[in-house]
Amino acid sequence: MQAQARAQPNIALIKYWGKRDLARNLPATGSISLTLADLFTEMRVIADDALREDVLLVNGDESRTMLARVSACIDQVAGDRRPAVRVESHSNFPIAAGLASSAAAFAALVVAADAAFETRKTPHQLANLAGRASGSAARSLLGGFVELRNRPDEVEVATLLPAVDWPLQVVVAITAPGPKPVSSGDAMEISRKTSPFYDRWVEQQSADLGEARAAIETRDLRRLGAVAEHNCLKMHSVMWASRPPLTYWNSATVACMQTVRDLQAGGTEVFFTIDAGPQLKAVCSAAAAPAVRDALAATAGVGDVMVSGLGGGAGTLAT
Repeated sequence: MQAQARAQPNIALIKYWGKRDLARNLPATGSISLTLADLFTEMRVIADDALREDVLLVNGDESRTMLARVSACIDQVAGDRRPAVRVESHSNFPIAAGLASSAAAFAALVVAADAAFETRKTPHQLANLAGRASGSAARSLLGGFVELRNRPDEVEVATLLPAVDWPLQVVVAITAPGPKPVSSGDAMEISRKTSPFYDRWVEQQSADLGEARAAIETRDLRRLGAVAEHNCLKMHSVMWASRPPLTYWNSATVACMQTVRDLQAGGTEVFFTIDAGPQLKAVCSAAAAPAVRDALAATAGVGDVMVSGLGGGAGTLAT
């Protein structure tokens, strides 16, 4: 029994930060994201009765750091009486660096495990199982512009707009490819418990979600950019006011923000967003992407620039 699946990271435009249920890993608020096309993680799940325990390979090297989460996720899909598995993970972008690598990985993992063990779960079930491992992974099950909505005991994901209906481009400026110092999960709990801005952040999410939905429906890039940038800066303000303060940015991150501001002042329709990491993502039209890419590549401290269109959701690959 084996299967392979691919999923793409998603970039949150209206973000969530914090959990309402730690045991089930349910987010405190809804969120809206866009799924990328050209960055991806592939997960191969191979069941092997000869193995005594699960094995995880990440980009060719054995890793025990994420093994417990991976094993628990497969148990959720296939049951804890399953045979041991060999899991092979490959990503074509930096992992644990604020680029939603865990979202892509666990979305691909639940799809591969479902196919390998023939559990025939629905996309809704798989989204919730992926979300238990990584809150944002539920969104990577679907493509295009995706909304995650909170329900009493679970989450629901829905495509607001397919990628082909508004084919924007995302330019990612890599300012530090290494792992971030504090995981998103740990940082969210620090903010929930200590930031004086946290409750207000949660209260304002509904208005931001509504504004973003309206902008996506009318394909209004400036309107979407205004609410997405505001939402991003509010989230980081919650982090900065936490104890201890949580600062993921570096000097190059700030320089990239100024680059985007300069492009906007010159008439380029582009906006930025930044997740829990130092990498800046600039969202723009396909026509503007070359100028945005060149400007970010020339920004001091940027080590690499990646460009991606918007893509579909997670799916199996031929093995």
